[in-house]
Amino acid sequence: MSGSSPIQSLQQQRLLLQLEYQTEREAYRLQTETMGIGRKVKRGDAWFPLRIGKSYYNSLNQFVTEVYRTQDTEIDHNFEFGKPIVFFRQKDEKVHDFRFTASVAYVDGDRMVVTMPEGHALDIQNSDDPIGVRLSFDETSYHMMFDALDRVIRAKGNRLAYLRDLFYSRQPAQRFTFEPMRFPWLNQTQERAVNEVLRAKDVEVVHGPPGTGKTTTLVEAINETLMRESQVLVCAQSNMAVDWISEKLVDRGINVLRIGNPSRVNDKMLSFTYERRFADHPDYPQLWAIRKAMRELRKTRKGRDDKFHQKLESLKSRAAELEIRINAELFGEARVIASTLVGSANRLLEGQKYGTLFIDEAAQALEAACWIPMRRVSRVVLAGDHCQLPPTVKSIAALKAGLGKTLMERIVENKPECVTLLQVQYRMKDEIMRFSSEWFYEGKVETAPQVQSRGILDWGVPIEWRSSNVSLTPSPSPEREGSDYSPRVKSEQEEHSIEAPLVPSDKHSTPLPPWGGAGGEAFLGESFVSESYGRVNRGEAILTLGTLQDYLTKIGKQRILDEQIDVGVISPYRAQVQYLKQLIRKREFFKPYRHLITVNTVDGFQGQERDIILISMVRSNADGQIGFLRDLRRMNVAITRARMKLIILGDVATLTRHPFYKKLYEYVESLHA
Repeated sequence: MSGSSPIQSLQQQRLLLQLEYQTEREAYRLQTETMGIGRKVKRGDAWFPLRIGKSYYNSLNQFVTEVYRTQDTEIDHNFEFGKPIVFFRQKDEKVHDFRFTASVAYVDGDRMVVTMPEGHALDIQNSDDPIGVRLSFDETSYHMMFDALDRVIRAKGNRLAYLRDLFYSRQPAQRFTFEPMRFPWLNQTQERAVNEVLRAKDVEVVHGPPGTGKTTTLVEAINETLMRESQVLVCAQSNMAVDWISEKLVDRGINVLRIGNPSRVNDKMLSFTYERRFADHPDYPQLWAIRKAMRELRKTRKGRDDKFHQKLESLKSRAAELEIRINAELFGEARVIASTLVGSANRLLEGQKYGTLFIDEAAQALEAACWIPMRRVSRVVLAGDHCQLPPTVKSIAALKAGLGKTLMERIVENKPECVTLLQVQYRMKDEIMRFSSEWFYEGKVETAPQVQSRGILDWGVPIEWRSSNVSLTPSPSPEREGSDYSPRVKSEQEEHSIEAPLVPSDKHSTPLPPWGGAGGEAFLGESFVSESYGRVNRGEAILTLGTLQDYLTKIGKQRILDEQIDVGVISPYRAQVQYLKQLIRKREFFKPYRHLITVNTVDGFQGQERDIILISMVRSNADGQIGFLRDLRRMNVAITRARMKLIILGDVATLTRHPFYKKLYEYVESLHA
């Protein structure tokens, strides 16, 4: 889009977003038509069968129904606040959708509270057939993004137009000048970042590589900004990221009002949500009584009744008055309003203006989403790391044409003077961080001295690569460039392998050879499960758990339990993640440690860390095809989660044809020389 005006660039982006919208909607339609409920449940996109609980009006006067998951409770699901959902019933193996839409109010373990139209609760409660619920296509988020882009494109002579033109040009951003403030509890680059945030009149970027204390710095910057402004808006792409920053701000003693519900439901997290605060307000019982009276009045209405209308209008106006009063107090007391980027379009924020918008994890958000809250503010501070996970883009064409380029990347490119890199990391032993620092951050990220003295075992190197090399014959067809699958016909065995257990009869408590065990040829290299799952490498999975078992045995059970030494097992492929989970559940050795072991995809580990990390790379083929392992930002996340020990398990012959993995392998080997 170089050489084009800001408006042309944004119009082009709108076209790409339209393409992404159509791609995702079509994929959802095909998935709905072709994918069985069992597969959806295993993917975490459906609960079936459900037990239906009670229905009631919540404090926001929304009609809600509780539903409970009764099977497959160990599967990680994708339901969270705000997501649209569809109820269905199954009769004679056929699935019938109910003709109403609902959305998730919140999820707590295997209990979900769902907002739905009042008249339809009886439909699901009285059904003789088993009931389920599945995720629906999220139209709302797209409409919000289209609306935000249209608003920015149309903007003239206002602050939004100024920021638009500034972000798309080399024009220098405006700054205040003052002597730097001292924050002795921060390191030098963190202190500089806070000062740069305070000096920025228009925009500032806090670039936080893994373990460099980005959240600590952001909390300090928000706290200092609140010394100068009465209120700020804090947003992030995901509910989890909003929860994380909100919790840290609350711990700092700052009054946060969280719009929307948290991804983790506990008293601490709920205590600063708008819904809980609204219900706890002293005027709420009176409002609840008026709303109840209105509902009763509607039920008893008889024909045309002028008194009914008068009475209803009177109650409505008293309810509105109380609601306005409660909202004014809640928003008046709050110093930070926190929401997702899409959540910032909530009607509660209508007409609200803020001096500063902070966007956390800005490198994971589509640019269009960042423009949603921008209309409410004078300046913006973006925090994140564009060398870690990018935004999710499903359309390959839209991705290649530039939809994946974030606003943060654009500003880093156009305004390097507005970027502060945090340079001291506190998470990993130096050997684990050094490669990432050299490859992604020009060698500028250093390790804090106090981290280097930590360790699990007195001997050994903090990072190693266990090869799962096997000799393979070339696969019958080439991969589609940039995609995560080969366009080959799947065998019946592969098609069936996720629906049936992925696990072989593994009764061994000692490590099996990488392709050994009862399965023989079935465990040779990678195999393809389906387009919606990607790939699995059974032999490497068994090697991964054998390696973990061996390492935990060396540390000793008592020490692991006493010190709560935690473990992360990461794989870029969901099929491998599910397979590893099944293996761990079946293997007796891991029983005492299960609460300390997390198995997830790279995306699932974003922002997290563990004492020990194992990465199962999966890819193993004679063609050197590595699919989406070419997305090096994803691998940067994977290799920087470990505090003290990182073990990579991967086919050296396949992976090292790519320069990044060749360099990584050589680096690991040099540590062992």
